[in-house]
Amino acid sequence: MKVKRIDLREQKYGYDIGLLFVTIFLCIFGLIMIYSASYYTATVKGLSPNYYLRKQLTSTLIGLGLMLVMAWIPYRVFNSWLSLVAYGAGFVLIVLTTFTSLGHTAGGRTRWITLFGQTFQTAEIVKVGVIAMLAWLVMRCARQLRGWKLWGLMLVISLVPAGLVFSNDLSSAAIIAVIPIVMILVLNNKKGTYILFGVLFVLGVILLIYIKNMDLEKLMQVGKWVDEHTPLHEYQMRRLYVWNDPTYDAKGDGYQVLQGLYAIGSGGLFGKGLGAGTQKLGFVPEASNDMIFTILCEELGLFGAFALILLYIFMLYRMMRIAVQAEDAYGALFTVGVMTQIAVQAFFHIAVVTNLLPNTGISLPFISYGGTSSIFLMGEVGLVISVGRGRRERKKT
Repeated sequence: MKVKRIDLREQKYGYDIGLLFVTIFLCIFGLIMIYSASYYTATVKGLSPNYYLRKQLTSTLIGLGLMLVMAWIPYRVFNSWLSLVAYGAGFVLIVLTTFTSLGHTAGGRTRWITLFGQTFQTAEIVKVGVIAMLAWLVMRCARQLRGWKLWGLMLVISLVPAGLVFSNDLSSAAIIAVIPIVMILVLNNKKGTYILFGVLFVLGVILLIYIKNMDLEKLMQVGKWVDEHTPLHEYQMRRLYVWNDPTYDAKGDGYQVLQGLYAIGSGGLFGKGLGAGTQKLGFVPEASNDMIFTILCEELGLFGAFALILLYIFMLYRMMRIAVQAEDAYGALFTVGVMTQIAVQAFFHIAVVTNLLPNTGISLPFISYGGTSSIFLMGEVGLVISVGRGRRERKKT
């Protein structure tokens, strides 16, 4: 395949300062929250109080460097075989994680892989690979494949790796599955497509409401059948029971959800003050990762939670502007994919800790502790900034 040569000097200016600023601000705020939420846990384990902060700071600096490099490189460089490589690498790594001894298990879930002495979460690589692959596919095959043939291929490309991720990381699988749907809605201007996905969305909401309001004993009977006849694990079904009734197994599976709700409720409007929260003192499990939004609500209150949501909205707004004004479909669709990943992941995290959705264990973008997520998210933002630079440079000529 012949790849068009790109002059790295063709884009010199035009960084989206708003997007760059909000990304760096979220990362810095995340470091503050991680320290606040983790120093007690680190001390109890006999580690330095700033142990988790130092590890996350290292990942953040690596991610910042990657973001700046990706912002400097013209994004069209990746509209090539590199997208295939990213997708293939993610697919191979998730297979190795799921089916070989290289997979690293923690908390009963095999989400990580250990290579060359380093452990990282493979689902993050899969997300990037799927976004890049779908954007490349539309650029290369839109003329040969139209309508439902193209949409079907996009869904297959996404759902195959999502299926592999599903067994150990339901939330990441859901994010990967949603990305092509949003891209299809962006690409398609037919009412029938919007109606179809709209109906499916409404049916999904109705199903969730029905499960939420089912009698717990009846739900447990259904869960027993599902556990015996589907790939779902027993712990995933128990999370449905907790979602249905947070007091179910209050000292076991329901403990994390209940403690998180206590933290949110005790924060009130303005919170107890940064660093003054008490639920992180051994009460809320995974306080610096899957449940960090609860600590934020306890210490900064509803005001702090609302301010964080506004920052996410501003970030998505800047990305939307870049996508609308991108000079080609690859840049626009890649930006849409990154927007979808960040929006859905943030929504899932907040919905899970407030018990609006079943507990699936998902990090809050740029805020939660987790090196792999931070590095890859910042790299993706860098490429989105590069798309914005291409747009602005074109305007000057």
